[in-house]
Amino acid sequence: MRTTVFRNLMADEFGAVRAEMLARDHVLGALGGRTVDQALAAGVEPKEIWRAVCDDFAVPPERR
Repeated sequence: MRTTVFRNLMADEFGAVRAEMLARDHVLGALGGRTVDQALAAGVEPKEIWRAVCDDFAVPPERR
């Protein structure tokens, strides 16, 4: 998954403003205590990050 696709999924699920805020501020245990932005900067695959976000926010399977 490309980062642009990941960012689009985030915006579609949470709205553009909230998605940016979550990416910057919400710490995900599944990503080693990093935020989305920190995980991306560390080279974590966007698909892995998306799975962690979906788990943390109980995104329904049909939108994962």
